[in-house]
Amino acid sequence: MSIVTKPRPPIAFGLAAAALTVAVPAFAAPVQGSGVAWDIVEGLTTEIGPRPAGSSAEDRARDWGAQKLKSLGFQKVAVEEFKTRAWTRGPESAALTAPYAQPLAITALGFSVPTPKGGLKAQLVYFPTLAALEAAPDGSLKGKVAFIDHAMRAAQDGSGYGPYGNVRRQGPTIASRKGAAGVVIRSAGTDSHRNPHTGVTTFARDVTPIPSGAVSNPDADLIARTAARGKPMAIDLTLMGKPFPDATSGNVVAELPGRDPSLPIIVVACHLDSWDLGTGAVDDASGCAIVTAAALAASKDGQTLRTIRVLWSGNEEMGLSGGGGEHYVRLHGSEPHAMAMESDFGADKVWQLKFNTAPADKAMADKVKAALWPMGIVPHEGAADGGEDVSAIIKAQNLAVIDLGQDGMHYFDLHHTPDDTLDKVDPLALQQNVDAWAAVLKVVANEAGPIGKATAKAE
Repeated sequence: MSIVTKPRPPIAFGLAAAALTVAVPAFAAPVQGSGVAWDIVEGLTTEIGPRPAGSSAEDRARDWGAQKLKSLGFQKVAVEEFKTRAWTRGPESAALTAPYAQPLAITALGFSVPTPKGGLKAQLVYFPTLAALEAAPDGSLKGKVAFIDHAMRAAQDGSGYGPYGNVRRQGPTIASRKGAAGVVIRSAGTDSHRNPHTGVTTFARDVTPIPSGAVSNPDADLIARTAARGKPMAIDLTLMGKPFPDATSGNVVAELPGRDPSLPIIVVACHLDSWDLGTGAVDDASGCAIVTAAALAASKDGQTLRTIRVLWSGNEEMGLSGGGGEHYVRLHGSEPHAMAMESDFGADKVWQLKFNTAPADKAMADKVKAALWPMGIVPHEGAADGGEDVSAIIKAQNLAVIDLGQDGMHYFDLHHTPDDTLDKVDPLALQQNVDAWAAVLKVVANEAGPIGKATAKAE
């Protein structure tokens, strides 16, 4: 539908008349940022785009990343490839066929196995929670498709992703154990758009993998309303994605050498791969941009005392089958590290600070607090844990960790959806992240004394 606006007739005010015209508002131009961080996010999403683990796009992204880091002045830039189990998407569709015919917006979960080529046509059984599915009698779902609902809500620290994300991570295995021929879940997300959220699932070794998908939140609402009517439901489900072994993934590592190469290094990490539905701007091109730009900013006035190593990790999204963090330990686990940090929670502003450092490092921690205080970033309870890309090296060496927590109120609106695109990145918030990270790195990378081990063990 098009709308044509015409000049309105003059409106007289006393002796004067003025012709008023209703202007058609122009579409706002996309917000453009500047600086190192923006250049990385914009370049990676524009020149490479989606980067599923094990894909040719992820391969191109490694080469792109290596060239970018070299051009920025990093040294010892290396691409470190490894073999891993990955997954590729195929055609997918779904529809309720009873009691009402309704199309469903669906996406397959990583490591789903394919349905028959003609689709899986079966009774759909509604479970309001994961616990309700667990309570179902063994064998009760034979030949049926389970639907698992949940009630994830937005939280500033993203804490809901743990318990509600278990529907995606554990639900397909439980459904298979109950005899289900397939499983559909409400997306692990907090938006109300008709965009399903993908993500990885895993199957226990003692169960048969089954086709597994997620519908958008509006479609999950539809299924819940239909189930409440008490009539039998049926679904026609096609998910043709499938796992593939021996895929090539890899990490990109680079350094800004410190003045004292004998001191244990600081490693800052992100992940280079992304899901395929969007372009991976928020998850996690922004993280790679933040840690890289911050490392440069921390050393802009001269070399830091300690070496800062940047790790752009491969295969984080499906890394439970062997991700970049584990490969990093295989190659670098014997090298002395002092601290690990990670950015992998989008690009909204940092608001929270957490430590997992030794009591002897109180003076260093106080310097970090003082550096972030003017930015409104304050300490919170709980131990820092780093994140997936650094968890292996943290555990291997019991490293000190500092977490800079970003505002996650809208992160799970975008997470693993087609909406994870560059326009969702606020350049000002992105730069605030860089500034916060740089402030921390200026302290810890110039710490002359020993940095102690973490007080809480990494899981």
